[in-house]
Amino acid sequence: MVQLLELLLDNNYKVTFATPAASTSFMADLDSIGIRSENIAVNDPRFDKFILELQPSIVVFDRFMMEEQFGWRVAKQCPDAVRILDTEDLHFLRKNRESQFSGKQKTKHSALASREIASIYRCDQSLIISEVEMKLLTTQYKVPRELLFYLPFLHEEIIQSENDLPTFEARKNFIFIGNMRHAPNIDAVIFLKEKIWPLIFKELPDTEMHIYGAYASSKIDRLHDPKLGFHIKGRAENAGVVVKNSRVSLVPLRFGAGLKGKLTEAMICGTPSVTTSIGAEGINGSLPWSGTITNDPEEFAAAAITLHENKEIWKIAKNNGFEIINSRFSKRSFAPLFIARLIEITQGLTTHRDNNFTGTMLMHHRVQSTYFLSKYIESKTELERLRQSIK
Repeated sequence: MVQLLELLLDNNYKVTFATPAASTSFMADLDSIGIRSENIAVNDPRFDKFILELQPSIVVFDRFMMEEQFGWRVAKQCPDAVRILDTEDLHFLRKNRESQFSGKQKTKHSALASREIASIYRCDQSLIISEVEMKLLTTQYKVPRELLFYLPFLHEEIIQSENDLPTFEARKNFIFIGNMRHAPNIDAVIFLKEKIWPLIFKELPDTEMHIYGAYASSKIDRLHDPKLGFHIKGRAENAGVVVKNSRVSLVPLRFGAGLKGKLTEAMICGTPSVTTSIGAEGINGSLPWSGTITNDPEEFAAAAITLHENKEIWKIAKNNGFEIINSRFSKRSFAPLFIARLIEITQGLTTHRDNNFTGTMLMHHRVQSTYFLSKYIESKTELERLRQSIK
């Protein structure tokens, strides 16, 4: 999201960031990069006045839930604004995989899939972060290609210099980093502790496994075991610093979707990794991985040991990571294409929408149903305020 905001700023867009989320100490400082922030609320008619006065030419929804809440209000108050959905990842795909992993019965088309794909149709363009998800939407769900835009992570080119990053000798230990409210990360850490780390620690008893991530629950905290070299570190003040100083990143994700930022960040930091097919999905294409991809715990541990101990293999893996970033996630390549697409849709919005009758139909019915639901909730809220004032 921050990369997208910076891209818009770079192209002379004036950006307002409106969110119903509660403020936290971990929020990005948007004011420092010239972005005005506003607090909004769901089912609140004051949003109508806010968006009407703002009159944006483009509105970006951060995931489909925001489009469900605010899309109909934007369409009503600012019908000429281009509506963009930033999917981040396909939520229904992640949830389906999680259900499969936990042994729950798989449904071919979940209710979540219906909601998310309906949101894609209602928007003028949806940003898809993974080529795998692009293929899924266009082949299995038959979403028109013109409604989708492939926009992966946007990174500056890495200049391969030995002096820019810590050397093999200057680094030590293994790292996993990720938000501990995210179910795939929680499962990965538990799997790491129970199945993979004992195999590594048996061979390398002087090494440590460092787990970083905000919002760790007591379940994660209880995995802290210094005697076995397994350390729960909490939130990293600077993710780049701790990743750069680690020799190998271990990411045993067993379900999930989208692109895994922890793995591209490791590549930027020159830190080779061992991950699963889910972890690597959509990242390297046909290029060799920056380390090893395996779903087998014993192979995973063996690859981790090799990367940690063999300098030559480690250096090859590090350079593979640089090649992946430069070839697959070049800001210089993708940014102009996205801006050109924005201009193209803005200039031909009427024709673009005329070609998307399904989206027009879904917006019509969504507006009707959401309008009356919202009005009901507003009335309940106002009634509760009156009751409180009487008391």
